[in-house]
Amino acid sequence: MGLLFYGNDTTPAEIPDRLLAHVKVVTATKLRRNESFTVSWRHPEADTSGRTTLWLQPAIALRFVFENPEPETLDPELLKELVAAANSAGGMTLDWEQEARAATSAQTASNLVAA
Repeated sequence: MGLLFYGNDTTPAEIPDRLLAHVKVVTATKLRRNESFTVSWRHPEADTSGRTTLWLQPAIALRFVFENPEPETLDPELLKELVAAANSAGGMTLDWEQEARAATSAQTASNLVAA
């Protein structure tokens, strides 16, 4: 599980490494262009109920920490989806379950190619 530290908050958001890697790429691209946007997610069932939305803009510090020392393989389709969402009025919404299904599908496709 990766960690996203935002601003001066010492309590990070926990986000799966694979999803966090995609969020990092989209966020870096948007902020490099001085484009602010929101990113939202529902709290995992084990946490308190509710959701979180962050306003990401270049002046607020961000730190991405990954559990896995190896870089994740990026999925072009997931990147396109996240970019489109980040460019929309509703902002980027992260879904752990959707990402897990995409990761499973990518792994299955990779296994079929390797076989």
